[in-house]
Amino acid sequence: MEGSWAEQGRPGGRAAWHCLRMDPFTDTLQRLRETFGSGRTRPAEFRAAQLKGLSRFLQENKELLQEALAQDLHKSAFESEVSEISISQNEVNLALRNLRAWMKDEKVPKNLATQLDSAFIRKEPFGLVLIIAPWNYPLNLSLEPLVGALAAGNCVVLKPSEISKSTEKVLAEVLPRYLDQSCFAVVLGGPQETGQLLEHKFDYIFFTGSPQVGKIVMAAAAKHLTPVTLELGGKNPCYVDDNCDPQTVANRVAFFRYFNCGQTCVAPDYILCSPEMQARLLPALQSAITRFYGEDPQSSPDLGRIISEKNFQRLRGLLSCGRVAIGGQSDESDRYIAPTVLVGVQETEPVMQEEIFGPILPIMNVRSLDEAIEFIRRREKPLALYTFSNSSQVVKRVLAQTSSGGFCGNDGFMHMTVASLPFGGVGASGMGSYHGKFSFDTFSHHRACLLRRPGLEKVYTLRYPPHTPRNLRVLLTAMETRSCSCTLL
Repeated sequence: MEGSWAEQGRPGGRAAWHCLRMDPFTDTLQRLRETFGSGRTRPAEFRAAQLKGLSRFLQENKELLQEALAQDLHKSAFESEVSEISISQNEVNLALRNLRAWMKDEKVPKNLATQLDSAFIRKEPFGLVLIIAPWNYPLNLSLEPLVGALAAGNCVVLKPSEISKSTEKVLAEVLPRYLDQSCFAVVLGGPQETGQLLEHKFDYIFFTGSPQVGKIVMAAAAKHLTPVTLELGGKNPCYVDDNCDPQTVANRVAFFRYFNCGQTCVAPDYILCSPEMQARLLPALQSAITRFYGEDPQSSPDLGRIISEKNFQRLRGLLSCGRVAIGGQSDESDRYIAPTVLVGVQETEPVMQEEIFGPILPIMNVRSLDEAIEFIRRREKPLALYTFSNSSQVVKRVLAQTSSGGFCGNDGFMHMTVASLPFGGVGASGMGSYHGKFSFDTFSHHRACLLRRPGLEKVYTLRYPPHTPRNLRVLLTAMETRSCSCTLL
């Protein structure tokens, strides 16, 4: 996933203006810490009020948000609704419906030695949380973690991406009107300002962006022993078995690869298939691209644009890898790159060494399923992995013999739409997860609690010296882990 603040700063004048607005951080952070220390954010009623404010923000500013997303990424109304606005609203609704249940103390089984006690897990807010959001889904990837942080009772500093300027402006100027500003703040700026922000102590940091910048965030957090969630990215493999319908595969792969102009951290990054399947797949991909975006994709209202000049130049350089089988056209003045398929690609070429993050799809040939699995396993663990086959055994074998943040058989990133599934990476693709209740749990400290009555001292005297073999046997038996459902308090 592309970094949200490591790319480049704004021109000096505006960067200086931002710095003035953000300096000093100490006052803002102190205000939020005082609010958290007062206990204001802990009651369910306060948390629900913040979530309802988020809901109103989405409902009352829908047109404004669509315009901002169109200006930043040329997102169609369909893409903005499906992947930004509606998905954020659903997350808010889910949290509001389940807030009290999520907050409730969770009773746990007890051993014999604690049968007269109350043992439970209490979900407590961490305190002051920092959310650093990226530019590729600048609304969704700001608000989804924000929902979890507010639902869990934290105070939050949100740092939206300076690359998606129009959405950043809405988040900075409009969103705070809908939330209690004693517990929420938006800060602006580029790499320099974000670096300064990370020098401060937070109680939790949630970062979405590139592995390179994730390492910087993690190093800064380590200085304060601050826990982190890192939502990163990587190269997501897509294995296509010989036993499948090429047009069905092409429809699904093309839709998810070129959605948001390929600027999606969980998009299929490359295809692994046999030369025979490649020959069947290429005309099917051409057919799908033409049906989706017309004979001239540049004029399609449904195809986005590359976010920045820097990313455009990087992607245009990747077009020289292998051989262009479909697409390959580009227009610098429009930051347009056509939906492209590359063949004859070598593993050592740049397009197979970095996350593409654009509308380019390389096809690598493998001779067998074993070779495909070996290829996937010798690379870093991806954020997502896809397998297409009419054989459930093939899909299950890839699932069993590989590791990735998420997995989907016979489709693209639909697993992300299921709120009861966690979303997150593993290894180089990230750590930690969120969505739905997983977001609430991510931003909550799970505190182990045991409450014992002050009396009954005679029952507990066998723990005390002088020790005897008999007392030891009784104590060890009483402390054995048992699957006991007794809830005697």
